Amino acid sequence: MAKTKSGGSTSLGRDSQPKYLGVKRYDGQPVNAGEILIKQRGTKFTAGKNVRRAGDDTLYSAKAGVVKFQTKRKKTFTGLRKMVKIINVVPVK
Repeated sequence: MAKTKSGGSTSLGRDSQPKYLGVKRYDGQPVNAGEILIKQRGTKFTAGKNVRRAGDDTLYSAKAGVVKFQTKRKKTFTGLRKMVKIINVVPVK
């Protein structure tokens, strides 16, 4: 029976890979259709005009244009008013 554990065994080294979340395109930047604007978990930002939400809550542009951010008071299902961050893509003429 060994007094210590064998050399090949360790309880360390199980770190997860980075997910690279966050804002990818900022206010005033031009984007093409289909470009990722924000990668997020949950809906910290909500989709506005010409922006769609993917299955993993990633927001991407539906049309080419310029990115615009805004904050707005929105009524929740409980009747409370909450500040939400909305991202829009304004088409360039």
